[in-house]
Amino acid sequence: MNNKATYSISELATEFDITTRSIRFYEDQGLLSPRRRGQTRIYSRQDRVRLKLILRGKRLGFSLAETRELFDLWDETLSGSEKQLNLLLNKILERKAALEQQLNDIAMVRLELESAENRCNEALRELTDKKQKKANLG
Repeated sequence: MNNKATYSISELATEFDITTRSIRFYEDQGLLSPRRRGQTRIYSRQDRVRLKLILRGKRLGFSLAETRELFDLWDETLSGSEKQLNLLLNKILERKAALEQQLNDIAMVRLELESAENRCNEALRELTDKKQKKANLG
């Protein structure tokens, strides 16, 4: 675990393999609030944790608005809340349901593609058979 107290934007970008532009975007969206020393941004441990959570939420399919909503609930109580945990559980259930639907849709499309592939292969066999019969007669 990283025990530094502060981080530069380039350190965080390198650590999380993202661009500094992405980090500035998250800041513009109100998800990160670094201190400033002149033009230099100074990110705290909390900012680092938030960035990690933003990226995790993104991987899980959460929108930035959903992530902000969770952060806002967390910030209300300093230690999280039952409300935040229930909201997160609901978001997880919604995301799982959406993924399940996508899996079903993918399975259906795959079946349709396999059916189309079989029809094409059959049509090609019929054409080949007709050509061979014509060649044998001619």
